[in-house]
Amino acid sequence: MNTLKTQNTDAMVLNEAGGNFIKKTIELPTLGPDQVKVEIYASGVNPLDTKIWSGQAEHAQQPLPAVLGMDLAGKVVEKGNNVEQFNIGDEVFGLAGGIGGNQGTMAQFIIVDASLLAKKPTNISMVQAAALPLIFITAWEGLVDRAKVDQSKTVFVQAGAGGVGHMAIQIAKAFGANVYATASEKDQELIRTYGATPIAFAEMESGSYIDSYTNGEGFDIVFDTLGGTFLDAAFKAPKIYTGHVVTSLGWGAHSLAPLSFRGASYSGIFTLLPLITGKGKANHGKILTEATKLVEAGKLNVRLHPTDYTFNTVDQAHLLVREGKAKGKVVIRII
Repeated sequence: MNTLKTQNTDAMVLNEAGGNFIKKTIELPTLGPDQVKVEIYASGVNPLDTKIWSGQAEHAQQPLPAVLGMDLAGKVVEKGNNVEQFNIGDEVFGLAGGIGGNQGTMAQFIIVDASLLAKKPTNISMVQAAALPLIFITAWEGLVDRAKVDQSKTVFVQAGAGGVGHMAIQIAKAFGANVYATASEKDQELIRTYGATPIAFAEMESGSYIDSYTNGEGFDIVFDTLGGTFLDAAFKAPKIYTGHVVTSLGWGAHSLAPLSFRGASYSGIFTLLPLITGKGKANHGKILTEATKLVEAGKLNVRLHPTDYTFNTVDQAHLLVREGKAKGKVVIRII
């Protein structure tokens, strides 16, 4: 084991909900036998991070004061005695903290369970890698773990240009599925570049898309990433008996009758469970290993917002995501 004396780190700390981030030096916990110390190069910003910032994420509490940020990419600088899958100097990425009292990734260093991480794809930057973990894991859990996507399936993705949506399209295509996705007019060409057939939101709202693209049969897999009335609409779109609806935003009051009338099934995804409960951490690492394979094979790209954000512009990055103005995933460059 390589032992470093530095046990503190600079971090962006949120003292109160809705406040500004303040740069402080915080103490790192003692490295455990199954953990690694990572020097963070980049930290992704998700819409959920901004909800935690505002104090509105009841399902993802982070007691304040706290360091926020869930996604990271960086280098292993120290490892516990039981860690065999990584060596000092390995580049890694993962969904590593920022909720449940766990230190977030808007910091220079973090102590994290090695099982949550995977080796970073060699053909992309740290910034690109930090954009992947939450959105890729969510899409993979829905399509692969729950809905068992394969080449025989037709897949319909709600909001295909969104973070989870554009991951879901590319995963489904990598498995050989026939993919359709809703998109605004300005994003329809982007949807085509990912290999999906774009569907206008107006078609979805009228229900005409089910007849137009499936001859009224419905889709094998319907992946909702929006919740609310879009999830209600999703319950009308699966194939009779064999269809499966998956959602990553399943809270709220919904009638299951339309789903029941088609004899279809339903799954909800809560990607944060391993960080909140401590259970299932190794599955996240395994899923991200699959992300690395797809990226290195040229089958997966992540859409990034073009503006470069740093430790000194964290507040601006969060504001952009809160206002819904990001044109891709927002990432903060730590180094």
